Amino acid sequence: MGCAVIFVSCFTSPIFFAFLSLQSNSIKTSKYNFFTFLPLNLFEQFQRIANAYFLFLLILQLIPQISSLSWFTTVVPLVLVLAVSGAKDAIDDFVRLLSCTLEFLMPRLFVCVQADLLLLSSSEPHSLTLALYFHHLLSSFFTGEVKCEAPNNKLDKFTGTLTLRGEKYALDSEKMLLRGCTIRNTEWCFGLVIYAGPDTKLMQNSGKTTFKRTSIDRLMNVLVLVIFAFLALMCLILAIGNGIWEYDKGYYFQVYLPWAEGVSSAPYSGFLMFWSYVIILNTVVPISLYVSVEIIRLGNSFYIDWDRKMYYPVNDTPAQARTTTLNEELGQIKYIFSDKTGTLTQNIMCFNKCSINGKSYGMICKTEKVDFSYNQLADPKFAFYDHSLVEAVKLGDVPTHRFFRLLSLCHTVMPEEKKEGNLVYQAQSPDEGALVTAARNFGFVFRARTPETITVVEMGETKIYKLLAILDFNNVRKRMSVIVRSPEGDLTLYCKGADTILFELLHSSCDSLKEETTEHLNEFAGEGLRTLVVAYKNLDEEYFEDWIKRHHVASTALEGREDKLSELYEEIEKDLMLLGATAIEDKLQDGVPQTIETLAKASIKIWVLTGDKQETAVNIGYSCNLLNDDMADVFIIEGSTSDDAYALEGNLELELVRTACMCKVVICCRVTPLQKAQVVELVKKYKKAVTLAIGDGANDVSMIKTAHIGVGISGQEGMQAVLSSDFSFAQFRYLQRLLLVHGRWSYIRMSKFLKYFFYKNFAFTLVHFWYGFFSGFSAQTVYDEWFITLYNLVYTSLPVLGMSLFDQDVDDRWSMLCPQLYVPGQQNLYFNKIVFVKCMLHGIYSSLILFFIPYGAMYNTMRSDGKAIADYQSFALMAQTSLLIVVSVQIGLDTAYWTVVNQFFIWGSLSVYFAITFTMYSDGMYLIFTASFPFVGTARNTLSQPSAWLAIFLSVTLCVLPVVGYRLKAQLKPTETDKVRRYKRPPPPSPKRRLRRTSTRRSGYAFSHQHGFGALIMSGRNMRPKSPFATTGTFSPNSDKNKHKGL
Repeated sequence: MGCAVIFVSCFTSPIFFAFLSLQSNSIKTSKYNFFTFLPLNLFEQFQRIANAYFLFLLILQLIPQISSLSWFTTVVPLVLVLAVSGAKDAIDDFVRLLSCTLEFLMPRLFVCVQADLLLLSSSEPHSLTLALYFHHLLSSFFTGEVKCEAPNNKLDKFTGTLTLRGEKYALDSEKMLLRGCTIRNTEWCFGLVIYAGPDTKLMQNSGKTTFKRTSIDRLMNVLVLVIFAFLALMCLILAIGNGIWEYDKGYYFQVYLPWAEGVSSAPYSGFLMFWSYVIILNTVVPISLYVSVEIIRLGNSFYIDWDRKMYYPVNDTPAQARTTTLNEELGQIKYIFSDKTGTLTQNIMCFNKCSINGKSYGMICKTEKVDFSYNQLADPKFAFYDHSLVEAVKLGDVPTHRFFRLLSLCHTVMPEEKKEGNLVYQAQSPDEGALVTAARNFGFVFRARTPETITVVEMGETKIYKLLAILDFNNVRKRMSVIVRSPEGDLTLYCKGADTILFELLHSSCDSLKEETTEHLNEFAGEGLRTLVVAYKNLDEEYFEDWIKRHHVASTALEGREDKLSELYEEIEKDLMLLGATAIEDKLQDGVPQTIETLAKASIKIWVLTGDKQETAVNIGYSCNLLNDDMADVFIIEGSTSDDAYALEGNLELELVRTACMCKVVICCRVTPLQKAQVVELVKKYKKAVTLAIGDGANDVSMIKTAHIGVGISGQEGMQAVLSSDFSFAQFRYLQRLLLVHGRWSYIRMSKFLKYFFYKNFAFTLVHFWYGFFSGFSAQTVYDEWFITLYNLVYTSLPVLGMSLFDQDVDDRWSMLCPQLYVPGQQNLYFNKIVFVKCMLHGIYSSLILFFIPYGAMYNTMRSDGKAIADYQSFALMAQTSLLIVVSVQIGLDTAYWTVVNQFFIWGSLSVYFAITFTMYSDGMYLIFTASFPFVGTARNTLSQPSAWLAIFLSVTLCVLPVVGYRLKAQLKPTETDKVRRYKRPPPPSPKRRLRRTSTRRSGYAFSHQHGFGALIMSGRNMRPKSPFATTGTFSPNSDKNKHKGL
C-alpha cells in the first residue's frame, strides 16, 4: 500500500530563530557538476605532492639552460596520470549521485521521513505515535506560530509551543517524527516541518563528512617527503661535484666542451646542474605510483562487488564497495564497533518456550510443527514444536488458559484488521508482538481494543473485557499490569515483568512453584532467551473501588504525580499468584556467533554500541558468543540518562579508553548516535588503531562516518547507513569474508606493489647517480630518452599490476580457516618505514650492479670482428636491458599465485621492450626521425655479442642472489603463511560448542525499554471511530474533494 505524506512548511518565531535563515532540506552528496568538475578535480589532484612536483619539473624543462630531457618525458606520464585519476573520480561521483537518486525514486511501500516533523494527524486511528490532533483545523487554511529551541543533537528532547487561534499547546519529543524514522502502513499523514536539512536532529548527530585516507596513504606521503630529501641530497652532491670538476677540469677544456650560454663560473654551473639533475633523477619520485594505486584499488573493489559468496539472494542484495580508496585498510582492522538491533540480530522475536504451572514447554527437538489449523485466526508464520502444550489448551487446562489469557490482555498492542481474519499487530516492541501472537495461535486471539474494552476470541468464543486500568511499564518498575473485568464480572489484575522484580511480589503460597519456575528460567537464560514472569491476582470489589478513586486523584496531581502513582502500583501489585514464565528468542542473523568467534581469533576486538538497556545488550552478548561465563569479571558503567556521558569528555576519556581496552569485550548501552561516534573517536585518538563501524540504521551514520571504515547493512531501517558507508552488504556474517579475504588480500597486494615499485625505481634512477661520477657531472642520462619515458608506463606497469590484482599467498578457504593470518596486517608488518629502507638499500645495491657490471664489461671491449663496442649507446642499451630483466625476475620472485595473466604480462612486457627497442634503433626510424631516434643500429650490434649477454646474465644473477639467499634463510623460521601453504589439506573444522549458561541467570526481560503507552491508550487520543475531517465518510489528501483545498 502506498503512502501519501504532506509536509506543511513552518515559519518559526523571530524570537527564537531571528539569527537563522530559512534552511533548505537538500543535502548534497556529490562533489562535482558538469561545470566544476575540471577545475575542482585538477585542483584536488595537484594537491598531491607528486603531481605538483611533476608540474614543477615540466616548468623546469622549458628552461633551456637546465633542461636535460625532452619535454615529452614528463608531459606524457603527467597527462596520462591526470586523465586516469580524473576519469575514476568522475565515475565515483556519478555513482554516488545515482545511488542517492535511486533511493529517492524507489517505490514507497513505506516512507522514510526526510525532515523533523510535528505530527498533526494521520489516517491510522490506532497509531501509537499519534499524539496531537487538530483535525477540525486542517480542513481550512492552517495558520499558527511555533516557538521552539534552536537546532541541537538531543534526540530524546524537544521543547516548544504551538500557538493556534489564541490557544497555546505544549510540544515535546513525543509529538515529533524525526528525520530517518519510517512511516509504515499509513495512507496519509499531516506534519509540520520544524527542522530541515542540516538542522535536523539526525544530521546534527551525523557529524561532518571527512575525507578518509588509509594508513598506507599517510605513510606514502611521509615516504614521498623522505624521497624528496634523498633526491635533494643526491642533486646537491652531484652539483657540488660538477662545480669542482668544472673548476678543476672543465675550465681548461672550454674549447672542446664550452660552457652553456650565460654560464660564467664553476659555482654557477654547479647551481644549474643541481636543477638539471632534479629533472634527470625525478623518476625516484614515480608519477605513475598514484595512478597505479588507484587502478589496484579499483580492481580489488570490483572483486568485492562480484563476490557471489557475499550476495544475499533473499532480497537480491550484493556486496558493494562504495568507495575505491580504502580496500587495503580492510586488512588492518583492530577494532570493530557494531550496532546491535538489525546488525547482530534480525529484530524478529519468536515465542520459543514457556513454563506454566511448573511444567516446561518447548523442549522438543524440531521435528513436526504444531498444526494450528483448528484456529482460523492463527498466524500462519508462527511455528511451535511442542504438541503437549496444544493438548493442554484443547483439554481446557485452567492454568494454561489463564496463562494465555494473560498474554492476550496484558499489553499495549494495537490490532489492525483490514480484511476479515487478517490480523496485523502494531506493537510498541517486537517482544510484545511475539507474546500476543503466541496467545493468538494457541486460541486466545486479541481482536480489538477501545479505551475502555479489550476484545479477545477465546477458543472460538468472543469475549469483551472491560479495561479498568493500565499500570504502565517504566525502567524502574520493570513490569506492567492491567486490571480488567471479565464478562462474568470477575475483577482481575494481570502482571508481567522481570523475574527479579516479580518474584518479590508473589504470595507465599507460590514458593514451591517459584523454585520450579526458577529452574526453568535458568535453562531459558542459559540458551540466551529473553524471559518474562507472568502472574495474576483476583481483586476485591470494595478495595478496588477505593483504589481507583485514589488512582484518579494521583493521576491528576500537579506535583509528585509519578511518585504517587508508583506508590499505588506497589500497593496493588502484591501477593500475586505465579502463573509461569515466557522465553522469547531475539533471533540473531545467520552466522553471527561464528563470525564473532572467528574475528576474535584474528585478534580483532569487537565493541557493541547500542541504545538498548543493559539487560538486552548483555543477553545478546551471550547469544552471539561475545560474552561467556568464563569471563570472571564483568564491569558495567551506565548513566541514568543520555546526558550522563562524563567519561567521554575531559580527563576521564583517557581512563575510559585504558580500562575498556583491557577488557576482552566492551558493550556500551544507552548511547546516542553522537556518543557512538565519540567512542569511536576516542579509540582512534588514543589507540592509533584502524577502526571499523558497522550498522544498519540512521542512528549509526555518525559512527560510520567517524570510523576509518564504515560498513552499512541494508536491512529493515532504510538506506541511510548504506548511503553513508564505504562498504555495504546484507548480512553481518559477510564481514568475516570482507576482512579476512578481501581486506587481507588487498593489504598484501598493496604492500607487495609498493615494495616492488620503490625498488624498481631506485634501481632505475640511481644508475644515473653513479654515471655522474664518470661523465663529469654533466647531467647526461644513462638511458635512451624513450626508455626513460616508457619504463614506468609500458615496460614495468602491467607485470606489477598483474601481481597486485591477482596475487594470493593462500586462497580464500585458507584465509577463512586460519584467521591468525590476519594479524600481520594489524601490525603493519608487510609495509612500513623499515621495509621501505630495506627496499631503498636493495635498490641502491642493484643500481651499483647494473652500472658497474655493464661498465666493466664494455670497458675497452672488442667485438669478435675486431671492432670496438665500448661506446655510450652500447653501454646504455646493456644497462637498460639488464635492468628490465632484473625487475622482471624480481616480480616473478614476488608472485605467489601464478595465473595466465601474470605470465602474459611479464613475458609480454619483455617482448614489447625488445620489439620497441629494435624498431626505434632501426635504420628506418633514424631516417624518418633523425633527431628523435639517434641510437641507430645499436640493438643489433650490441645484443648480437655473447659477451653482452654474459654481462646481462651476471648482472641479473648478482642482483637476484641476495633475495634468493634471504628467502632461503627465512624458510628456517617460517611464518604462519608459510606453514599454511605447506599443508596439503585443510584441518578439520573446530567442533561447534553449544552455548550454555546454567550457572547464572541474567534478567534479559522481554520488554521495550522505554516508558509504555498505557496512558495514551486509556485516554483514547490514539483512537477515533470517525474521520476528523468530516462527520461522515473518509478522507484522502488525493481525493477530488480535498485536492485543491489549501493547507
